[in-house]
Amino acid sequence: MIRFLDIANHTLFWYYLASNFSYLMMLMIALKTSAAHQRSLESHRLNWINDSPMAPPIAIIAPAHNEESSIRVAVRNLLELDYPELEIIVVNDGSEDRTLEEMREEFRLRLVRAVYIPQVKSAPVRGLYRSDVDARLLVVDKEAGGSKADAVNAGLNAANSPYVCVVDADSVLERDALLRIMVPILEDPKRVVAVGGIIRVLNGSEIRGGTLRRVRLPRKSIEVIQVIEYLRAFLIGREAWAQGNMLTIISGAFGLFRTDLVRAVGGYRSNSIGEDFDLVARLHRHLLDKGVDYQIRFVPDPMCWTEVPSDLKSLGRQRQRWQRGYWTCYGQIATCFSGRATAGLAVLLCRTCGSLSCSLRCSSSRGSPPLFLRPRLVFLAASFFFSS
Repeated sequence: MIRFLDIANHTLFWYYLASNFSYLMMLMIALKTSAAHQRSLESHRLNWINDSPMAPPIAIIAPAHNEESSIRVAVRNLLELDYPELEIIVVNDGSEDRTLEEMREEFRLRLVRAVYIPQVKSAPVRGLYRSDVDARLLVVDKEAGGSKADAVNAGLNAANSPYVCVVDADSVLERDALLRIMVPILEDPKRVVAVGGIIRVLNGSEIRGGTLRRVRLPRKSIEVIQVIEYLRAFLIGREAWAQGNMLTIISGAFGLFRTDLVRAVGGYRSNSIGEDFDLVARLHRHLLDKGVDYQIRFVPDPMCWTEVPSDLKSLGRQRQRWQRGYWTCYGQIATCFSGRATAGLAVLLCRTCGSLSCSLRCSSSRGSPPLFLRPRLVFLAASFFFSS
């Protein structure tokens, strides 16, 4: 028994030492990156992007399900975002309330006969509506697909822009959010294929007409803890992993992707619980298999504000869904290895050492895919633990 306790003590000591050293390294990388980003912003004038006719068009996809009370304000705020070439696609995902009617009355929607090619799988589309108030607004009315992923796929099929930005209908975006998230793409349009930004906690802040007027800390301790958690996860974890091109998640509340690549990997998977995990992991896999030199970047600017759970029951349900999504994606990634035991060992090693020099590379040949060792072995497995 004493021997067991001694081994357990040494194991935990070295584990926590390695784990804290990994977080310290990520903190140092994040501090350096944030300073470089602030210096980079000084050389960019966001109003130049806004006034430029050469800015790449963006399609914003906003799924909506039973949002009759807030859909008018949400769509109006999207139309007011600063960006020269913008396409707003609101997907009415089989709403059972007056979501579609509210939009029809507010934005004078009319049924249009447009070409709709289902390049990625989604539930049947009942109709496409164009606004007479603002021609940039397109509403896709579809049958309920049972998931956000299915609704986003319908919007993806209707998009005509080279970049798509997926947002939640109830999120609040900074007015210059699109200008800021496009900076990495404008710096290197050939290599940068996706960009994520910081998601901040909205609870406690002052909102008028769907616009953030004043930032305040929440009053409940459970909400304050989540504020700290979000700042740690985004400003340290994701920013550091992005520097090694190992970012494995772009938040579903606000993320920008190249349209052709999202379609190439089959869009979002409707049966995936963690669709944001799943999509980015498949993008990595697809681009690595193609041997493409690419980057998935992260912008350390607060761009999107969202509500977080305010009670333990809601928080528990959210975290249970996140963990189920993580393990679902992990199980799919593990099949890239010749055996589950090998995958589990690789994950354990990466979790312990926090190595920034691993990545996953699997053969796409038929049958049982073998394991290929490359300079960045099993990065997806490792970074899942640190990028949450």
